[in-house]
Amino acid sequence: MNEPPLRLGTRGSKLAMAQSGHVAEALTARTGRPVELVEVVTAGDRSSAPVHRLGVGVFVSALRDALVAGTIDFAVHSYKDLPTATAAGLHIAAVPPRQDPRDALIARDGRTLAELPPGAVVGTGALRRIAQLHALGMPLSVTPIRGNIDTRLARVLGPEADLDAVVLARAGLARIDRSDVITETLDPMLMLPAPAQGALAVECRVDDPDLVELLALLDHAPSRAAVTAERAMLATLEAGCSAPVAAYAELAEGENGDEIYLRGAVISPDGTHEVRLSRTGTPADAAEIGKALAAELLDLGADSILGPQGHDGPGTQQFGSTE
Repeated sequence: MNEPPLRLGTRGSKLAMAQSGHVAEALTARTGRPVELVEVVTAGDRSSAPVHRLGVGVFVSALRDALVAGTIDFAVHSYKDLPTATAAGLHIAAVPPRQDPRDALIARDGRTLAELPPGAVVGTGALRRIAQLHALGMPLSVTPIRGNIDTRLARVLGPEADLDAVVLARAGLARIDRSDVITETLDPMLMLPAPAQGALAVECRVDDPDLVELLALLDHAPSRAAVTAERAMLATLEAGCSAPVAAYAELAEGENGDEIYLRGAVISPDGTHEVRLSRTGTPADAAEIGKALAAELLDLGADSILGPQGHDGPGTQQFGSTE
């Protein structure tokens, strides 16, 4: 007897459907189990407010509610949208291979960041990007924007374009086959990514051990280790939605095996104050590396940059959709 399709819950945006479709195809290829996509509308999809003002887990809670209710079997999230606090009864069963986590510039006339003229208007939805653009000290006008990838691209490339450039996650563009519009992939030295940018989280119920085991086939240990380090740093900082925090962990071969190289930064929204540090260690110690780097950032004054508005308590981060 054929097994029924597994129900994969996903947001309905082009990017979310593409991400979930990739996971569904990979799972079917590995296991032979059919998967059907079930669209779930989230509060973030219904609101036009700036992402950083929408609240914690705005793109996540409806999917998790559906998981708990049993109307879907598992869900795929953009990992950077997940609050750092664990959800009772749920488990991240897999972190598939991570896409390139860097940010990308899409500018008129194929320009790079350095080629933008004085006063050029650059749009982005993330406080982290806004802060780092300001920190570069370039004569740019930076404005917050919302909308899916196509909506944002139209503001630069469409017939009614009103921006000179936008900054988006490279991973999102790649997943919907729009890498061709990128005019520059931004060096992390200029624009450090958001914690877990480019990574997906495949989540299911803890009380479904067979599915936990099945989904684990999709897990990519190096990607999970990198994301674990970045999110441990974020959680230890207890940074709220008003605090631009960036982190990027890379795995490389060291003298005694693989090593994690983690870079972290806290930047004031106007770009005038920032603290940047790095730390290395083994993949097995990924969480401890992130916690230690956060402690060092706080020792060097990250606390004063975060300020009272930046501390909303553990697990309350919401840095916006990958789009």
